[in-house]
Amino acid sequence: MNAASTASDDISGDWLAGPFLFGRGCHAGTARMAALVITRSDISPPLLSPMGTGAVQPVRLAEKFDRVYWRYDFGLPQQAGAWYELGGQHFPVSTDFGDEVGLAFVSCNGQEEGDLDRPIEERNALWADLCDRHDLQPLSLLLHGGDQIYADNVWHCHAKIETFQKASTREKRAMAYSGDMADAVLKFYLDHYLTVYSLPQIAYLMARVPSVMMWDDHDIFDGWGSHPGGFQEMEVARGMFEAARYAFMLMQLCIAPDGRDMPDGIYDRSAQSFGWRYDYPGISIIAPDLRSERRRDALMGDVGWQTLEKMVRDIPATNRVLLMSSVPAIGPRLSVVEAILRIMPQSQKYEDDLRDQWQSRAHRQEWRRFLELIENLANEGDHDITILSGEIHLATRGVFEIRSRVVHQLVASGIAHQAPPGMFAHCLGFLAWLGENPLPGRPTRLCPLPGKSSIYVAERNYLLLTRHQAAWRANWRLEDSGLSTDLEI
Repeated sequence: MNAASTASDDISGDWLAGPFLFGRGCHAGTARMAALVITRSDISPPLLSPMGTGAVQPVRLAEKFDRVYWRYDFGLPQQAGAWYELGGQHFPVSTDFGDEVGLAFVSCNGQEEGDLDRPIEERNALWADLCDRHDLQPLSLLLHGGDQIYADNVWHCHAKIETFQKASTREKRAMAYSGDMADAVLKFYLDHYLTVYSLPQIAYLMARVPSVMMWDDHDIFDGWGSHPGGFQEMEVARGMFEAARYAFMLMQLCIAPDGRDMPDGIYDRSAQSFGWRYDYPGISIIAPDLRSERRRDALMGDVGWQTLEKMVRDIPATNRVLLMSSVPAIGPRLSVVEAILRIMPQSQKYEDDLRDQWQSRAHRQEWRRFLELIENLANEGDHDITILSGEIHLATRGVFEIRSRVVHQLVASGIAHQAPPGMFAHCLGFLAWLGENPLPGRPTRLCPLPGKSSIYVAERNYLLLTRHQAAWRANWRLEDSGLSTDLEI
């Protein structure tokens, strides 16, 4: 693998990590983006020059633990051969959104236990494949659909955090969140992002392909917002969430943790919900925030819903909408499983995993509301819509049949998480066979990938989306099966 094997040598300098590119949409013939670079506190930021046209003045986003986080805001022309330099190093970027455009969608970049104990070549095998693919046919955007890191080991970053995790509910409610606990938790998150992003195969792509990201539970810890017993109102749990949020703002949105100077694409200026929309020629990418206001009885709060309803207005005519839903909007019939778990001893530990889904009984009204919003956008706004999701560690697809067209859902999960046993995929397939139609007369259903007979594929994977003129196709890159047959969407 030529690209990733040279990445660690290719990206080097007087800075600690980066550059990590983030997409900000296109405007007036310019592809706008931001680059994140991390230096030691005693080191000046390197010079960044787009197309050799002079230096960009960086913005200091934060300084923590003897590290400074710098953001460079700049634009590149929408043309072949665009590039920028950082510290004298050259980085090409594909910014031509003309007849042929390639995008990639990834999710679940890690696993709960032993993620970084694996050989990096094995962990990042699909990242390496994506690097090679980018070198042959450059990607214009990299969409990250959730669980960009697996932060579950945050429970071991401090002795009192471990004590909290093992304590009774009553003891948890009484425990205070001390300053040294807060420092340990925040340092864990920031360190973990830097470690994962700096892995050579990931660093190579993130320096050359602008990313757009939306978080999910493992970017905080497993099941955030779906735990029972008032868990997320406890002082320690809430403090841990705030630390994860701080790191998310820096490392996934490339914005200051105090909420100042946010890009226009983030619609809630109060920073309560981080849903965003970025427009590119012929493409609008929308990502609602399903974690910031998450509760056991709600995937989004009032601010999140208001933000999403604003984001779907005034989308440029004829734009294809890529709607990123971190948990799949079309899924199997989970109410049967939830009913069984309620009466089975020792099974309640799985309840938060089911509560995470749109299809949970607890979220049924909200699920209908989400599907109706998609339906209205397709029918009244006259937009083709593709839903992109991850989270389930399997590959699958679904369709939502409405009056004017078929909405496709494409699930790619995960690029680094090991696939679950095949029996798990078969059981989910049975639940999908039972069917689930929350909107009468507008059925949703899950379907096999092209060339496959089973609804779910238990292999690590990522998704490629290609536009040739006005025609779109999707292909899953499956670790064992290779590239799937074209799916016209």
